Amino acid sequence: MDIDLNSIVKTGMMREESFLVEETHTASHLGSGNSRVLATPWMIAFMERTCHRLLAEKLPSGYSSVGILVHVRHLAPCAVGSMVRVQAEVIEVNGLKVLFKVSAHNNDILLGDGTHERFVIDEKRFLNKIKASS
Repeated sequence: MDIDLNSIVKTGMMREESFLVEETHTASHLGSGNSRVLATPWMIAFMERTCHRLLAEKLPSGYSSVGILVHVRHLAPCAVGSMVRVQAEVIEVNGLKVLFKVSAHNNDILLGDGTHERFVIDEKRFLNKIKASS
């Protein structure tokens, strides 16, 4: 079954989620720095997770999405125990690709922003490709 993504996902669709910064989310824990602040890879993971969940709510059973491009700036630190609010907005749908505008905030402070692109997959077909290549 092929899907017409343009009939399911529309530009302007948005999702917002909040995440608590825990010790495991810090640069020092991850090894990407020495500080006990939100690590860039975790900020990006929160952004990807929000985008994935937005699509997951819209896609039919048997379909999912995978991240294929991240272009993000990390602009400010965020301490352990803080809440990170992530916003994702669909800005383009092109075939099976969906481009999002993403941002992360701690209260009124912009922590990071940029774009994230995801590709919609037929899960069964995707898993068969993995099996065939291993």
